[in-house]
Amino acid sequence: MLSTRRRRALTCAMSLALLGAGLPAVAAAAADRPDLSRFHDQTIKWSACPGDGLPDGLQCGQVTVPVDYANPADGTLDLAMARFRATGKSRGSVLLNFGGPGGPGVGELADGGEDFMGLTNGYDVVTFDPRGVGRSSPVSCGEGSDEGTQAPDPGAETRAGTEAQAQGEAQAQAQAQAAESDDPRAALEVLRELAAECAEHSGPVLPHIGTVDASRDLDVMRAALGDKKLNYLGFSYGTRLGAVYAAQFPDRTGRMVLDGVDTLTEPLSEQGIVGAQGQQTALEDFLDWCTEDVNCAFGQDSRSAREEVLRLIGSLDENPVPSDFGIPFSGQDLVGAIGQALYSKELWPTLSHALTSLVQDGDTRGIMGFFVGGGSHPSGGLLRQDSPREDGGLVDEGEIPLDNLPAALMAVNCADDPDRPTADQVVDGFGRLRAAYEQASPVFGRYRLAQALMCYGRPKGTSYIRDEVRDVDTPKMLLVGTRGDPATPYRWTTETADRLGPSAVVLDNKGEGHTGYSSSKCVHRKIDDFLLYGRLPADGSSCGPEE
Repeated sequence: MLSTRRRRALTCAMSLALLGAGLPAVAAAAADRPDLSRFHDQTIKWSACPGDGLPDGLQCGQVTVPVDYANPADGTLDLAMARFRATGKSRGSVLLNFGGPGGPGVGELADGGEDFMGLTNGYDVVTFDPRGVGRSSPVSCGEGSDEGTQAPDPGAETRAGTEAQAQGEAQAQAQAQAAESDDPRAALEVLRELAAECAEHSGPVLPHIGTVDASRDLDVMRAALGDKKLNYLGFSYGTRLGAVYAAQFPDRTGRMVLDGVDTLTEPLSEQGIVGAQGQQTALEDFLDWCTEDVNCAFGQDSRSAREEVLRLIGSLDENPVPSDFGIPFSGQDLVGAIGQALYSKELWPTLSHALTSLVQDGDTRGIMGFFVGGGSHPSGGLLRQDSPREDGGLVDEGEIPLDNLPAALMAVNCADDPDRPTADQVVDGFGRLRAAYEQASPVFGRYRLAQALMCYGRPKGTSYIRDEVRDVDTPKMLLVGTRGDPATPYRWTTETADRLGPSAVVLDNKGEGHTGYSSSKCVHRKIDDFLLYGRLPADGSSCGPEE
């Protein structure tokens, strides 16, 4: 349970934590790079994963990488890895990244590995906890650190909801504070203070947590796995990671799939507007579906249902209701919960039932299951925040900070973002920006507004991604965009394909939800066919909506 002050702080921290760690080292000319042979020549030792209830055949290992690729002698990090072995003749490994940024891969593969069993017909299916995430030197802003605090368990996380869960309760409050203020200077000062707290609790990985460094980790893993080229399947943020790898190591890029394609060009403030638009569209699609049922909490008319949603949010903001977690549940909390549920159409029935319970009985338990998703932990154990390990070794599951997911999301996004407007610039443009967010979505605009302030108070991030990731000289790669995606709009797929150049092949998934691999049998089949057999769909071909 978080105090009101800590909830407010973590919210601002979430907008702040994105402020980025430090400036990632941009790839220098090959001749100028330090010798990394000791990292590429290592061998991964695989063994059964520790813990109860894990799927049969899951193996765990680790790989060692430099903290700072520019100065590899200054320290190392261990990255947690997991795999399912190939069942037939193996052509090597396919490496998975499930998104975030901030999503741990090992737990995700343990929970959802059945989706990828088809790939074991030709590959070892491998994933990892990226630097600063999960067991791999996890970053924190000092929240959820009280030893003995039991993490709420709202249910299993889904790959599609990783980014949404990362936004949690703290961000909702910081966004509300920023949105309600005509002069955000006070909020900016809080964000600056919280950036310092994040640096204090995160250790030496924080200045080197961005995607440029993470992509170099991919290359170390590729070499340690014994693969000449990287075969890769990335979801959401994982598409940014894959694109950066392709730009840095085009001659080592094998079969690459990017599903739920992230933008490489838009600043965080613009991404927030696009995200609000996508969530608004997804909400309206949900209400069209919900109002066909007599049990829908908002009646049977979709137009009036939209007004009922706004009235409910306003009522809860004015008079929050108690929750089982000991904290008041506000309208902005409801917005965050709905936003998380919209990441997958499979969650719509559960969302509808939870909203009915909230409206009719004041019962917050169902809706809180979505809202507190960022606080869940696969071990279900006690989470505490110790000082970061000085040796860069893996931490135990129970030592992963409760706020690692949001803290890593903020740190990575800010490390990848070069924009740092001054306080005066933020204040001068704040009114216009708030109007743009509210126009993008009357429901989600206010909640997403603090994304415009996320990186205030942190060092400037790299410009490499915006300036250099373009016209990659790689084999053909497959980009999948979903028309009803609330997080990564379809236009980002086509825009990123244009930037990557002739190597990019686009598959149009005419479905709903975030990413296509788990929700569309057609997308699933085409991705597997490409990774296993090299069979690419025609550029611009499509998959129809699933029934």
